[in-house]
Amino acid sequence: MAQAELEEARDLMEAGKFMEARAALWPAARSGNAEAEELIGIMYAMGLGVEQDYERAFEWYLRAAMKGHPGAQSGVAWYYEVGLGMPSIDLTRAYMWYVLSAIGNDPDAMISQEEVVKKMSSDQIAKAHLLIDDYRVWLYPFK
Repeated sequence: MAQAELEEARDLMEAGKFMEARAALWPAARSGNAEAEELIGIMYAMGLGVEQDYERAFEWYLRAAMKGHPGAQSGVAWYYEVGLGMPSIDLTRAYMWYVLSAIGNDPDAMISQEEVVKKMSSDQIAKAHLLIDDYRVWLYPFK
């Protein structure tokens, strides 16, 4: 998806034309564009032009997160932190995704990871660091 098409979709969202924005984003999101996937995730998270659906929002965020999108990684972390759209809270994965998002320079992720780690046991933190090491080399090989 060309940057101009993404900007057009964002403009449509800002104008409150969510159905048109989703239609503009859908082909790129379906073909794996992380930015488009994250925007679709926002639409499901907030019920913008679609019925609000936390499970679908999480899945769209996760697709983008796995491609290294820091904003989507922070979104995935938040869903794990609060247990939205999933069976239960998972602080280990919340912390993992916040740390990965911070590595990707998401501005809020550093603060969020400092808050979530306060709720964690030492075992959860140790497990999270093992997962971070697994993902980091794949998502951010040069950081």
